[in-house]
Amino acid sequence: MPHAVVLRRRVRSSVRSDDDADDVVAEAMARAFSVEDWGGVGNGKHYLFRVARNILIDEGRRGAIASFEPIVDMDAVQPSASPEPMLAARDELRQIERFVATLPAQSRRAFVMRRIEERTPGEVAEAMGLSISTVEKHLARAMMLLTRELAAT
Repeated sequence: MPHAVVLRRRVRSSVRSDDDADDVVAEAMARAFSVEDWGGVGNGKHYLFRVARNILIDEGRRGAIASFEPIVDMDAVQPSASPEPMLAARDELRQIERFVATLPAQSRRAFVMRRIEERTPGEVAEAMGLSISTVEKHLARAMMLLTRELAAT
């Protein structure tokens, strides 16, 4: 795709991982190439970079509201000399599993595909028949509710 390599390099300096950079580039490409008034775009490279910048800004805003860090210390689930950390981690995992089951259907489906199955936002959007923006809204809602629930316990 035109400008993808340069865009990826630029985006990579602003995100945590190569996968995150790939997600932003893919989303930027999808948004840029799906614009209906493409004839009005004078400089394609500039437009593409602007779309990516806006995606990064949106991601930053979402991160300020509710960031998703690994919730359970997976090392604690591994067998160890002491069973207490393993039992505590399993209890926390069960609690999260119960809460995820209570999420609204679309938010739950988007959350499971993105965070459990580790699909890209584009893959989730395609599987759900929604736009990437709508999928991101469902993910943000799921994370907000999950964060609120975990803070209350």
